[in-house]
Amino acid sequence: MNWYVEVLKKYAVFEGRTRRQEYWMFWLINLIISLVLNFVAPDFFGYLYGLAILIPFLAVTVRRLHDTGRSGWWLLIGLIAVLGTLVLLIFLILDSTPGPNEFGVNPKEDTPGRMDV
Repeated sequence: MNWYVEVLKKYAVFEGRTRRQEYWMFWLINLIISLVLNFVAPDFFGYLYGLAILIPFLAVTVRRLHDTGRSGWWLLIGLIAVLGTLVLLIFLILDSTPGPNEFGVNPKEDTPGRMDV
């Protein structure tokens, strides 16, 4: 749950880098919350939650793309039906670029006492 809260603390921060683990844990927790909300109240709460989480989700995705050395504008490739979504998924799965890049320091190397996944 800590990963989820950390992303929400950076609600609209589109700068910097985000580790792969932080991105995918946020994605997983979002999926679980969405499934629960859609089960409890399929219409209102699901849409309200989706609207509330849209900006943090875009921000963490842009930071994840930055971590792989790509501009956040690559997010738009997901608008291309199947192929664009597949390419974006591959970019999000890739490991961080080692060392600092134009978007900041590597969050893996910057975190003291880290545990690699």
